[in-house]
Amino acid sequence: MKHVAFLSAACMLQDNPEARKDFWEHDLEISALAPACLDAGIELTTHIWDDPDFDPSRFDAAVIGTCWDYMQRPEAFEAALTDIAAKTRLLNPLEIYRWNQRKTYLKDLAERGAPMIPTLWADRADAATIANAFDALGSDDIVVKPVLGAGAWRQARIRRGEALPDPENLPIAECMIQPFLPAVSQEGEYAFLFFGREFSHCARKLPAKGDYRVQSEFGGREEIHHPGEDELALARSVLDCVEGDLLYARIDMLRGLDGQLALIELELIEPYLYPEQGPEMGAAFARALKALI
Repeated sequence: MKHVAFLSAACMLQDNPEARKDFWEHDLEISALAPACLDAGIELTTHIWDDPDFDPSRFDAAVIGTCWDYMQRPEAFEAALTDIAAKTRLLNPLEIYRWNQRKTYLKDLAERGAPMIPTLWADRADAATIANAFDALGSDDIVVKPVLGAGAWRQARIRRGEALPDPENLPIAECMIQPFLPAVSQEGEYAFLFFGREFSHCARKLPAKGDYRVQSEFGGREEIHHPGEDELALARSVLDCVEGDLLYARIDMLRGLDGQLALIELELIEPYLYPEQGPEMGAAFARALKALI
């Protein structure tokens, strides 16, 4: 029997008084993964990434899972992962984490031919930067995101002429700015899930009425999407831009103003895997994990 640690965060534990609103997503995910892994001869157990009693040397591998507080403590998280990678196999690998944690990886993917949303990069989300972004992007409706962030944390939609959000609702430092795309409210986003580069399933993510954020903590919902061959080929083309062994990958895409799907995120470090939309997901994950360890 192989033993693998599934890394999570204290904020994802139900009995934690400071648990996130979407803590239950961890339970759904591990409930789908652990039994399938056990059938494959792998014991997959949850461990908190910053628990001082966690000893990675006791495990055959450690999987970066629902570590959804890492963006608030990036230095501590990288130090922990560096230590873990020195003592066991980290999946996805440490070099992938270091590349993928900052959204500047999208620049690399653009150079490699991935279909992208027009993006403006800036050192800070101040009034001058935001005012310039409306003209630079040719849009009266924009979305500002932190370069290091996840789950719509410190992300804001801003319309020309509106007052800026409070500073605590804007990126702390470096940011990326994109035009707001109406398709997110009308059609939703698409999340393509791959394990060991094998396609597993696709979820269509829809925001609550009047919102544009698709995360469950903001009222978003998901449904199964069966992608066409052209959609799947486009998602695969993004994945092909990245070399190396990958346990998992989630490719988030949204339809642009030209009617074509474009890349929002390539999630390689802590994506939610949408188990409810992928009934065979556990088996696909277990096959990929067994092949890597």
